Amino acid sequence: MRIILYTGKGGVGKTSVAAATALRSADLGYKTIVVSTDVAHSLGDSFDLTLGGEPVPVADNLWGQEVDVLRELDVYWKTVRDWLSAVMRWQGADEVVADEVAILPGMVELVGLLYINRYADQAAYDVVIVDCAPTGETLRLLSFPEMARWYMRRLFPIERRVAAAVRPLVRGVMRVPLPGGDVFDTIQELFHQLEKMRSLLSDGALSSVRLVVNAEKMVVKETQRTFTYLNLYGYNTDLVVCNRLLPDAVGDGFFGSWKASQARYFQLIEESFASVPILRAPLLDREVVGLPTLRELAQGIFGDDDPTRVYHRGRSQEVAKEGSTYVLTLSLPFTTTDDISVTQNRDELIVQAASHRRNILLPASLAGLQVMEANKEGGTLKVRFRDPKAMAEPRKRRGRP
Repeated sequence: MRIILYTGKGGVGKTSVAAATALRSADLGYKTIVVSTDVAHSLGDSFDLTLGGEPVPVADNLWGQEVDVLRELDVYWKTVRDWLSAVMRWQGADEVVADEVAILPGMVELVGLLYINRYADQAAYDVVIVDCAPTGETLRLLSFPEMARWYMRRLFPIERRVAAAVRPLVRGVMRVPLPGGDVFDTIQELFHQLEKMRSLLSDGALSSVRLVVNAEKMVVKETQRTFTYLNLYGYNTDLVVCNRLLPDAVGDGFFGSWKASQARYFQLIEESFASVPILRAPLLDREVVGLPTLRELAQGIFGDDDPTRVYHRGRSQEVAKEGSTYVLTLSLPFTTTDDISVTQNRDELIVQAASHRRNILLPASLAGLQVMEANKEGGTLKVRFRDPKAMAEPRKRRGRP
């Protein structure tokens, strides 16, 4: 199976590009499903038909789906939500408010992505294309499995034991609704699904994230930040699609300054994402709605190419030995040394780039070593490790008579 995620700043046309890609994939004979996880669904509008929470046939070999997030919340979160709501009502919150607040930030968008696991298990489709939420929400969701992994390894076993130990006392004296085993089981299953999704999406041979951008300053800047954070979290970006470019046939008259501006920022896009293929999507002379227009857009982007192929594989992380030290290299373009902080906690490396942080579980070759230094070199961060015993050895020798 092939998994392709499209994201971009709100309003750049990522839904149209995702729908056009899916239609082109289906026309090539692949059984394809395109799924919208954006709360503000517009995928059905692109196809000019009504989509729902279950796959709906769109064309030969093509199905569309707009995830019913409320139903999915009941599947993955109802047990926990009921408990959180009970705790809030115990503290005096209004019942309606308690029910709403019991949905944690990001859960609505997150459960939509878990369909990726379902379709991977079913093996019913050759290609799964996801029309994601705008970049900010998407990045938060893609970082969630990292946080979940840390929470499950560090805190979950402790909290489960504590809850079991104090439950009789608290129920008898304070009557606080403590989580039962079903709550912890639900959380554990959710985190298991998140870890599985993380494994699928971080496999560069299977999954890709594609960035849709317009040739405009603010859009390019946000897309640069998105590309940095996708590398930080270990997801492969295999393609950038520059959408709504004025075609050469458009005269210079009224559109002259606009064409010049697009040319200037398209050059910036080429310079910024030189390591990743960039495809151009023309601005069409009509609204991109319906199968014929989507086919025209797909032809303008991909020509006769297969849009499901992996256009680029970039290693976001690698380990190499240099003399007596080991070097962990992370791809972090569009950042400076001042933007980055690195700390180590036993077998974890915590890398913060601006407002985004990643907890990296170190491979076995580095787990027992200590960070010596971290330096930014071009578009990469190099973290150098050394055995603490070897670091102490010179001081021991100097102290001998």
